[in-house]
This record gives sequence, C-alpha cells and structure tokens, in this order.
Amino acid sequence: MARGTEVATAKAREIAPIDPFTTMRQRMNRMIEEAFGPLALPGDESVSLAGWTPSCDIFETDNDIVVKAELPGVKKEDVKVSVDRNLLEVTGERKFSEETKRENYHRIESSYGQFSRSFTLPTAVDANKINAEFKDGILRVTLPKREDAKPKQIEVKVK
Repeated sequence: MARGTEVATAKAREIAPIDPFTTMRQRMNRMIEEAFGPLALPGDESVSLAGWTPSCDIFETDNDIVVKAELPGVKKEDVKVSVDRNLLEVTGERKFSEETKRENYHRIESSYGQFSRSFTLPTAVDANKINAEFKDGILRVTLPKREDAKPKQIEVKVK
C-alpha cells in the first residue's frame, strides 16, 4: 500500500471510527425486526395494536402467594384466569376505543391488543382454592398455600 493511501485510510478512521458495538446493535435490531416486525422508535407515530405485556407483582404472605397484574383500560369480561396443573395463566385483551376516529388522534402511545402472562405455581399452592378479584384496573389472584406447606411454630421446651 502506498504511503498516501495509508495516511488517507488513517484519517478516514479518525473521522468515522468503526464502532463494533454500533455494528452489533444494528445486527441485533435487524434480527429482532425480522422476527417480530419493525421496532417502534421514539417519535414513531404508528399505532401499536400488536399486543402488550401487563406489569405484575408477586408477593408472599404466611398463608398465600398473591399475583397482582396492572390492567388499566381492560374490562373484567376481557380477562381470563386459568390454572392447568401447576401453571397459572392470565390472558385477555385491551381494546382500542373507537369513540374518536383514529385519524383524529395526534399521538397514540398506549399499547392495545391481546396479552398473556404465565406463572409456574409452587407445589405449596392449593389450586382448588385460588381466588381472582378485579377492581380499578388491578387483577389480584390469591393463591392459598396448602396447610402442610404453611410455616409452623414449634414450642421449645426448656428443661
């Protein structure tokens, strides 16, 4: 390679260095887009009707395991809770309101469509006593523990 070409190549690298992370990110974006469709970027004004994933909290008390799912804008009749063997599944749909014509919207940032969340139940849960309540956009599924799985206090005797 001639000396002038080496200098020109070095200057080009100084101006626009090759960033391996940018290249990798571009490849990952292409792979994700091929699998799931185009990514919604900030400023993208398209409507997402492809689906969404509600946020869930799971906590435990002495007697129960509780799953709380945030489902704003979802009607009770559009939510289904099922248990099959040791799998709890919450499915449903948040529907786009057609009260206002879609072309009259300036921006739609809320996600709409079907959702599904699945949780593996521990063996301590009594599947026959599961209870689900829906209030103010919050689904609360209470999973009672079997009696033999609850913590027990054992009295220690001093001799």
